[in-house]
Amino acid sequence: MDNLPSLSDGLYLDITDFAHSTPHWFQSVAEVWTELGLLLFGVLFAAGWWRARRGSDAAMALALLAPLATAFGYVVSEGLKSLVNEERPCRAVAGAPASLVACPPHGDWSFPSNHAAIAGAAAIALAVSWRGIVWLTAPMALLMAFSRVFVGVHYPHDVTVGLLAGAAVAFLVMKAAKRPAASVVAAARASRNGAVVWCAGRGLPAHASTRPGGVRHGAY
Repeated sequence: MDNLPSLSDGLYLDITDFAHSTPHWFQSVAEVWTELGLLLFGVLFAAGWWRARRGSDAAMALALLAPLATAFGYVVSEGLKSLVNEERPCRAVAGAPASLVACPPHGDWSFPSNHAAIAGAAAIALAVSWRGIVWLTAPMALLMAFSRVFVGVHYPHDVTVGLLAGAAVAFLVMKAAKRPAASVVAAARASRNGAVVWCAGRGLPAHASTRPGGVRHGAY
């Protein structure tokens, strides 16, 4: 275990040295991605909600839970960060090149990476709510995590733990809250309030929503 900090320091130096060897345009892309890449997950949340408006109650419940589960992943990460108080590598690692983005101030701790936690949580939450999209969200999350080391503001172990913690929390929230959230969606769809019904969606067409015996199709 004593070798883990030095191993992480070494990987950090290797990655940041590589970052400084890349073309300026590539560094600029990394800087934009590390700050704004999370917005793409927000776009996917909105798209997932929109596609679920014609789906089952369970499908809409999962689409609505996805951003909530991601928020829980962030809260857990932030809680860990306040307990560990690890200094940023852009100040702590001797001989490290200057970070590509401004090194966060003292007190904005390094472990775990909130960006990586949010990305990991969003990737899993979207994968649970939108079948097949993991092939897009998983690479996005990995790129977000790597970019935090690439630009020099996190250790490799920061982003690894952030990814895993965010993903685990989001998965548990999605599974635990699916049934009660589906009940809320069903009630919303039965509401007389037009705005509420629009937000929850109309659900499956009447001819496709039930089997003989009244069991709904599409709940997964």
